[in-house]
Amino acid sequence: MYSILIVDDEPNYLIVLSELLRDEGFEVFTAANGREGLQVVKDVDLDLVITDMQMPEMDGMQLLNHVKALNRELPVIMITAYAQVEKAVAAMQAGAFSYLAKPFSNDELIVTIQKAGQHYSLVRENTRLRSEIRGKSGFSGMVGKNPRMLQVYELIEKVAPTPASVLISGESGTGKELVAKAIHMNSPREDKAFITVNCAALAENLLESELFGHEKGAFTGAVAMRKGRFELADGGTIFLDEVGEIPLALQAKLLRALQERSFERVGGTKTLTVDVRIISASNRDLKEEVMQGRFREDLFYRLNVIHVTLPALRERMDDMPLLVDFFIDKFSQKLQKKDLAITKEALRLLMTLPWEGNVRELENTIERAAILCNGNCIEAEDVQPESVNLDNQAAWSRELDLHQIIPESASLNDVLYAVEEKMLVEALEEANFVQARAADRLGITKSLLQYKMKKYGIKKKK
Repeated sequence: MYSILIVDDEPNYLIVLSELLRDEGFEVFTAANGREGLQVVKDVDLDLVITDMQMPEMDGMQLLNHVKALNRELPVIMITAYAQVEKAVAAMQAGAFSYLAKPFSNDELIVTIQKAGQHYSLVRENTRLRSEIRGKSGFSGMVGKNPRMLQVYELIEKVAPTPASVLISGESGTGKELVAKAIHMNSPREDKAFITVNCAALAENLLESELFGHEKGAFTGAVAMRKGRFELADGGTIFLDEVGEIPLALQAKLLRALQERSFERVGGTKTLTVDVRIISASNRDLKEEVMQGRFREDLFYRLNVIHVTLPALRERMDDMPLLVDFFIDKFSQKLQKKDLAITKEALRLLMTLPWEGNVRELENTIERAAILCNGNCIEAEDVQPESVNLDNQAAWSRELDLHQIIPESASLNDVLYAVEEKMLVEALEEANFVQARAADRLGITKSLLQYKMKKYGIKKKK
């Protein structure tokens, strides 16, 4: 049953039309003028508005404009005299669903109402489904309840509706593209293109053409005009992944494109204008790149209007069970293993690993384990990292007598933690607490060293 508002300044016509529609089973609201009708639109969840074109004070066209400002999807049917068809066509261009020229038959009215009501029902259902899918996906597949991740979600919600440029920083594998997609999907541009450019994957001589396109004959191999990613993203969002890899010479043209939203294709003279939102990402510290002269300061500030920092996986290990469940469910469906599960021992092992490749490395580990595990249960041996080379370890440890240096009562974790802490302290002292040198000595990244120093409370003595 559709809820319909009828707006007409002729009382008799209003009565006849409302009784007809009530007899057809519709819920009907009436208003004697445009202002009363607009108040009903504000107060009632309607499915359809039927309004006369010619009314005093606020006519049908004005009412249409006000309705569309409140709810652009709500269908409006205009009723007009035969001589006012040109006005009705103008109303259609302004967003009216349809119009009926007097005199019209009851059947014509009912058919038009049914079409408008069905259209609005589909629109509302699509909106509901998009909202439901977005809620289930947790921002386009992002998973986690760690306080730092909750801050990221909150920032996405605030920045997504705006046109502001966003810079996302974080280590490789932390999910920077997922954040970019989440911002796009929660923005007014969600139904437009989301175009990704991996700036690190393209040679310098190809990147300019990829971003801005080229004209036929611009260079060897340019056999036809080709649009660049900025043109393809017009009206939508362009995601510049690893933006710190863009050469200095090209950064100037990118800056102009950001400032003026205009550029020329390679080999072309025609200036093209686009409406594009810029989201960029880097695993480098762009402030440091600016200080080293490898990245333009003015470009950095253009990109860095809003800054989103993603934590490394080792900094949000409380999210590990949620992430593991998410990936097990994903690969259970993908590999058609309905009862895929993981043992507590395997999960505990995952919690102890460094995860230098972050969430992407965890996803690859779970996928490999899901494929190679016996049956549908992932055991601890299935999630051993590939980087562990047991043969190389055995070469120096064969002659080691553990009973001489380790008490029999010591647990495996006690031994591992004691050895790790001692190696960290010795490496830092040898490097005079220069973290980059100590990390290199230990064969780990500087960020992982900092995490482990925090874990053991290791500080430089004053």
